[in-house]
Amino acid sequence: MKPDDRLEIERIGGLAGMGLPGSHIRSHASLSGRDLSPAERASVAALFNAQANATGAAQAGADFVRYRLTLHADSGDREIEVPERDLLESLQSRVHDELI
Repeated sequence: MKPDDRLEIERIGGLAGMGLPGSHIRSHASLSGRDLSPAERASVAALFNAQANATGAAQAGADFVRYRLTLHADSGDREIEVPERDLLESLQSRVHDELI
């Protein structure tokens, strides 16, 4: 991830079913690459690289919290979903809830 890229993070699932159809809660963050530390940018890049090379299915279901990451870069937009355990706590803490 480069400083000029933009990252959108959305929390999905959990007991409240955030981000799922019919949910009235949206949890999200929109960050510039400049908002992230070099370690956070490296971690995001590693998640996208790992997802591109993954062969197994990720844990899914309404009760499992996962994060949808959308990377907007000059080379195009990419989107992945990762389990909560894979996303740095410092990035998780930037996601805020809103009623919709």
